[in-house]
Amino acid sequence: MRVLTVNAGSSSLKLRLLAGDDSLEASADVPLSRGEIEASALTEALAGMPPPDAVGHRIVHGGERFREPTRIDVEVHEALQQLTDLAPLHQPKSLAALDAVSRAIPPAPAVACFDTAFHATIPPAARTYAMPEEWRVRYGLRRYGFHGLSHAYAARRAAEMLGRSELKLVSCHLGAGASLTAVEDGESVDTTMGFTPLEGLVMATRSGSVDPGMLLWLLERRSLTEAEMAEALEHDSGLLGLAGSADMRDVLRRAQGGDESAQLARDVYLRSLCAGIAAMAAAGGGLDALAFTGGVGENSPEVRAAAVERLAWLGLALDAERNTSVAPDANVAAAESVAGVLVIAAREDLEIARQVRNLLSAA
Repeated sequence: MRVLTVNAGSSSLKLRLLAGDDSLEASADVPLSRGEIEASALTEALAGMPPPDAVGHRIVHGGERFREPTRIDVEVHEALQQLTDLAPLHQPKSLAALDAVSRAIPPAPAVACFDTAFHATIPPAARTYAMPEEWRVRYGLRRYGFHGLSHAYAARRAAEMLGRSELKLVSCHLGAGASLTAVEDGESVDTTMGFTPLEGLVMATRSGSVDPGMLLWLLERRSLTEAEMAEALEHDSGLLGLAGSADMRDVLRRAQGGDESAQLARDVYLRSLCAGIAAMAAAGGGLDALAFTGGVGENSPEVRAAAVERLAWLGLALDAERNTSVAPDANVAAAESVAGVLVIAAREDLEIARQVRNLLSAA
């Protein structure tokens, strides 16, 4: 089954056409103009590809209802729109891409694949916030988790690379957005992102977890508006807020040259990352492998080396030469390491295609 995967990002719409054997037949990144999909550019990109048998859409939020891939019909589409409140920055882009691609290739069945679905297995103690029951029930306040398609693929690929299905893994998706997931025998048991993708690690422009009392103080005592706070936490914080750059490569280069703000940004990022990895290892009851994926995870030997060095007490050790020179997918752990240290290319497209085929072949 030939599957077209559709992934709406912040600046482009990623289209990948995968043959039945998962080989890449065609790909295109359609630029977004002020967040909008240019219909002519999309039509042109699709015209250059063979027709797909099915289309898989990455949908950021599935809420409580959608815990597995789901074929899209009118009723499902309406339900996805109703979830926009839970992910106002991401869900509209996913739905706009769904609508645009469906207009361009209407005969193909469309399947929604959810970033939140992989985390549906997280136990109550990990997904529940210590807040009033009325809030939790009325507003659906819980940890949903995100980047699930990436974490799911990393977990499957790690098991393949190590030749074992029973595996305690910490998956590190480190890109512009960043999250960690504790995976036990292929299932998510904890994760760092929560009700929104803002919780957890320090990211490129997002703050990650901060003291909620501090935010209340800013709202009450400094008269910040909700819009100003949202803009600052989502777009002006993280590496950008600390070093004036959201690009980890730039931050590391400047830090190495003695730039104090870049050094602080690097150290704050690594502190957040290492604390998160330790917490996820505890949640999973141990660590058989640590997997790095995403733009930073795959392409920054310095971040991997610094993280593993700080986590040496877990028995982790790197092969320095392999870590510096390797291309994904590879195990860069030293011989004496008690756990694998894996570098895995992010392939959400392969995970989406797998889910689409499994759903449609079972119908």
